[in-house]
Amino acid sequence: MTRNLKFHKKIYLGESIEPKKVDKLKRKLRVKPFLAPVFLIVPARNPNDMLDIFDARQLVQKYYEKESFVVLGIAGDYSEALRLVERMVQDCLKERGDCRLREYLLC
Repeated sequence: MTRNLKFHKKIYLGESIEPKKVDKLKRKLRVKPFLAPVFLIVPARNPNDMLDIFDARQLVQKYYEKESFVVLGIAGDYSEALRLVERMVQDCLKERGDCRLREYLLC
């Protein structure tokens, strides 16, 4: 279904996502995203924004068939996704000293 879904090698996972089951979840997201009740954090398509957060079940919509995504984070719900973004920002500040989050995450 979603052929253009790539996962960053240093993917951020929410507390509710079990690391042992990530590979299974990745397969599910590619083949049957409507069965994956998680939220994805991806680089924003809008150059003025840094990140997008959306429900993975949206990937079943025809619009997303032609889109490609690099998944930077997976969370169990929206509030957990916001906490993941907060952690990404803190890591970026700690390592780089700035908030060029997109640049930091895609290096």
